Amino acid sequence: MLSITQGNTFYETAVILSLAAVLGVVGQKLRQPLIIMFLATGILAGPAVLGVIHDHEQIALLAQIGISLLLFIVGLRLDLSLIRTTGPVALATGLGQIIFTAGIGFVICLGLGMSAISSAYVSVALTFSSTIIIVKLLSDKKEIDALHGRIAVGFLIVQDIAAILALVALTTFGTPLAEGQTAWGVSLLMAGKGIGLLLAVGFLMRYAMPRLLARLAHSQEMLILFAVAWAVLLAAASEWLGFSKEVGAFLAGVSLAPSEYRDSISSKLTSIRDFLLLFFFIDLGARLEWSTVGSEVGKAALLSLFVLIGNPLIVIAIMGYMGYRRRTGFLAGLTVAQISEFSLIVGALGVSLGHISPQTMGVITLVGVVTIFASTYMILYSQNLYQIFAKPLKLFERKNPYREASSNTAVETTVADAILVGLGNYGSGLAERLLERKMRIIGVDFDPQVLERWRARGISVLYGDIADPDLYEQLPMNHVRWVVSTVRSKDVNLALLHLVRHRGYDVKVALTATNPSEAGLYKQAGAHVVLRPFTDAAEQAADALMDTTDILPENVDWPVAFQEVRVKSGSVFAGQSLRHIPLRSEAGASVLAVSRAGRVHYEPEPDFQVYPGDHVILMGPPRMLKDADGLINKTENLEAANRLERFVIVELEVFTDSKWLGKTLADLQFRQRCGVTVVGIRRGQERITSPGPNESLQAGDRLIVIGTSDKISQLKCGVSA
Repeated sequence: MLSITQGNTFYETAVILSLAAVLGVVGQKLRQPLIIMFLATGILAGPAVLGVIHDHEQIALLAQIGISLLLFIVGLRLDLSLIRTTGPVALATGLGQIIFTAGIGFVICLGLGMSAISSAYVSVALTFSSTIIIVKLLSDKKEIDALHGRIAVGFLIVQDIAAILALVALTTFGTPLAEGQTAWGVSLLMAGKGIGLLLAVGFLMRYAMPRLLARLAHSQEMLILFAVAWAVLLAAASEWLGFSKEVGAFLAGVSLAPSEYRDSISSKLTSIRDFLLLFFFIDLGARLEWSTVGSEVGKAALLSLFVLIGNPLIVIAIMGYMGYRRRTGFLAGLTVAQISEFSLIVGALGVSLGHISPQTMGVITLVGVVTIFASTYMILYSQNLYQIFAKPLKLFERKNPYREASSNTAVETTVADAILVGLGNYGSGLAERLLERKMRIIGVDFDPQVLERWRARGISVLYGDIADPDLYEQLPMNHVRWVVSTVRSKDVNLALLHLVRHRGYDVKVALTATNPSEAGLYKQAGAHVVLRPFTDAAEQAADALMDTTDILPENVDWPVAFQEVRVKSGSVFAGQSLRHIPLRSEAGASVLAVSRAGRVHYEPEPDFQVYPGDHVILMGPPRMLKDADGLINKTENLEAANRLERFVIVELEVFTDSKWLGKTLADLQFRQRCGVTVVGIRRGQERITSPGPNESLQAGDRLIVIGTSDKISQLKCGVSA
């Protein structure tokens, strides 16, 4: 291998990329982030194993461009509003974790015999967690919008800002003083340069960038080229002023963050960033001196345990003190059980400045490998880990976790028909339709703003994550008919089904499926109803495309108008024949056609029944047709209709003094007189199903009767009388 690649940079790069691709596949099988595999590629290609890498300068150049793009995208995606939406917990947890981790880590490093400067670098490196890895893992688990996911992303942003400040401080105060310079003089000079750089970037953000980006946006290629050039240019300018390249690249991203094109730029550059970062981690792995790193394994192991256990405990303790439940703190805490690429960048900068030795950098790298590897599995199996540690974690939870309870409406005594889990776009739409049908609902969500909006409408709401089993203790599960989950997470929905069945709640469950396989799985698991937003929307869209609008005449000079009305499921006329809809008498309209499931029924007969989703084409005077929609979709009697049409099943006993005793079902005429049906008779150990009209009733018989709730109530009152 050495003889093939020596002296040929192209061959060398080809072998490195091939190794990276092979190890990347292995990493996917192990469910590991590519960072680990890239480091392994560098180790394999380095002098310690295969000896492939000789042209370190070329790889280092690509690595530096990759780091610049990484910081550029971090700045581009900087969303301070996310910190505000998660409340003070993001700032408090982010800063608290940095302070405690750095302080405790510094003491541990001193205890391990490291110098003060090495201890400082290592302790700072231990504080940062990888935003890239965490966001990817949470997104894959569909937890990025969960309560703990939002909090985690919030304090990861705080960490990113702190990392940038650390880089500024290192490059400002870490460079040796020249002859005649003083620390105060250098500080004032760097402060002046920094303020000047910020003012220049701010001026460009305000006056130049909007117009320039608007012109470049006509060509995607030019827009991306400009973004890369701007990131590298500002990185070079920052280094020329005495700061690090990373600071300039970060500011370049921040300068474009307010632009409407930032998402487009970010999405296009992400793959380029990932490709170039490959060379940073390969270069880092190749430069590890294993002859000296081997003696640091003990230190790395102890520090790794501190990161894997200590960092989560710090976050859990802070969040518990702030009034969050232990589960929320635990799941958020697992996201800091690792160190990040920022940690490696800080360490590499320390080596270049001569502050720390390659051995210390080796310790940081080993801690990175161990913690990223282990924490990935900790996050993937976080729910299982929580079940194991739930009881001892009670120590970190207040008696009243008020942060998660502060947005709740008292629901323990609330009478409701359904608990609706998830009030996002689909959930909110579903809630609107349920309220139109006079159903009483309790909403569950983790977004305080969404809950506030629904609470203002008088709806009972609960703040929390439905994946938390403790949340069910706060819900009136035994007093509702339905639990509806609009959460699109297979694991969460199956856990909901399991919990309902395990605890014996007498409710029906409706789950939301994202594909046919999920729908089948939910049905098999026992879901009463499976909601399919995408499939149902596609069917409605197909109906809309195949509706009757194409038969409407155009440019007809005639005093008549045509209007299409869609029959809503809440209409009192849904299921009724056309003769029962007073269109002609109240709107002066006639039904021209009805479109149903892509088929058009022209000039339907009076007995033609209309159903929800039908498109009815009306013809009539223009001034009167405007009221046709309201007429067809009249819902004012819906509450009474729902009450009357709700079927119940009861058992009624035939006593010895009953008027029913000795009479046949034909004599009693339950259906004709009472509007109910006898579907069975329980006579001792005998079960009579579908009893005939000549069946005589005996003392002790228990009739199984089905009917609407009002009819059953009247029948029961008659029995008691």
